[in-house]
Amino acid sequence: MTTTDGAAPSPQTRVPAPEPFLWGVSTSSFQIEGASHVDGRGDSIWDSYCRQKGRIKNGDTGDIACDHYHRYREDIATMRDIGVGAYRFSISWPRILPRGRGAANEAGLDFYDRLVDALLAAGIEPWVCLYHWDLPQALQDLGGWQNRDIAGWFADYAALAAHRFGDRVKRFATFNEPCVFTLFGYGLGWNAPGIADRSAVHRAIHHVNLSHGRAIDVLRQSVTDASLGAIHNRQPCYPVTTREEDVAATRRFAPYWNDAFPYPQHFAHYPLELAEAIEPYVKPGDIAQIARPVDWFGLNHYSPHYVKADSNPIGAGFGAPPDGVHRTVIGWPIIPDAFRDTLLDIHRRFRLPIYVLENGTAADDKPDDTGRVQDTARIAYLDAYTRAMQEAMRAGADVKGYFVWSLLDNFEWASGYSQRFGLAHVDFATQKRTPKASANWYSDLIRSARRSQIAADRAGLDNVTAMPGAMAASTVSS
Repeated sequence: MTTTDGAAPSPQTRVPAPEPFLWGVSTSSFQIEGASHVDGRGDSIWDSYCRQKGRIKNGDTGDIACDHYHRYREDIATMRDIGVGAYRFSISWPRILPRGRGAANEAGLDFYDRLVDALLAAGIEPWVCLYHWDLPQALQDLGGWQNRDIAGWFADYAALAAHRFGDRVKRFATFNEPCVFTLFGYGLGWNAPGIADRSAVHRAIHHVNLSHGRAIDVLRQSVTDASLGAIHNRQPCYPVTTREEDVAATRRFAPYWNDAFPYPQHFAHYPLELAEAIEPYVKPGDIAQIARPVDWFGLNHYSPHYVKADSNPIGAGFGAPPDGVHRTVIGWPIIPDAFRDTLLDIHRRFRLPIYVLENGTAADDKPDDTGRVQDTARIAYLDAYTRAMQEAMRAGADVKGYFVWSLLDNFEWASGYSQRFGLAHVDFATQKRTPKASANWYSDLIRSARRSQIAADRAGLDNVTAMPGAMAASTVSS
């Protein structure tokens, strides 16, 4: 993953994809925007959760975060300097609908108008995710994702976003990582709103799926040339030991993590392991409404999970990777082959174009004496994982884009500001941004890939058959 002299691996001459291929970065509203009480924004469940003592490391909140609300032009300039072609961000539901429904907040809509227009002016395609975990608190007060009525509220929210931004935005995702916010928020109590209850998570899973289907219909009807999907985690789940209880816990956990949303959305049924528990909340017509046609499969992938038996409502929790497995600074295993295999599995199962919409790593990033941030561990991770992506593509996976998580160091949920995932370092006291060495590496990779693609086009290579071989020939080892 690094050269023998410790230098960062070079991305030169690496071509990761047949044309067209989209390079991007991703963020989310609550993690970067700040301005929590500015211009009419309402509270989200994460504002409320942060105010509960002991919930967030160091008592951190998202009140200021990266102040992207006021500094978005500076952040777009960083994206332009890197050379990304797309930016995936989320809309803050309570910023444009402070009560979650009813009267819209024009100041909030204006912010996203400015953001979208500035992205387009910079030559960066906006990818909008409607929901990245910040449910309006007013809707949580009515039951949140446990209330079936939320499917209608979400459809109305999607309609507002479609009508306001759909003349300029064509790429919409309904949800980001629904397995995480339902499982952690309603089943295990680790994230907002902090509920730990088996029936609550099953009810929430179904209502999120129903909301997805309703929103897809609204977006399809309202946005000309819409390109629609959802963003899912898919990661291998392994037992921490061979003990029967850990093996059984892994069998219980994996369907929640990998299948609870893609299966009903794409195959029109819940995984067998969850079907009986969710069935009480399913009404006639629901499954047909959920399984609406989409245009691509959005993937977030970081590492496999090692699962152990636990006394929580799901009966499963996370354990440590085995000895000898390389780990990030926050303990996540580094196994690029699992990424390759996941891409191939998605290709075989779902037969849709794949966009990798989150991949990256936390690292211990600090400016050195010269003010530079030499995040060689992140470069090594990104190098290994983009190479694994290449391998999957050469084997036939239809991967169309790759987005790094994240553009900026940001608020990392229950971990507060203790974990840094960004290509740009943020001094949270001053809000100074400093592009890290990884930003330069990513920029070099993008430029190299584009040059190689141009050369392939000029040579008249067929994109389906010739480009994978060209990628293999042009890859340099580290």
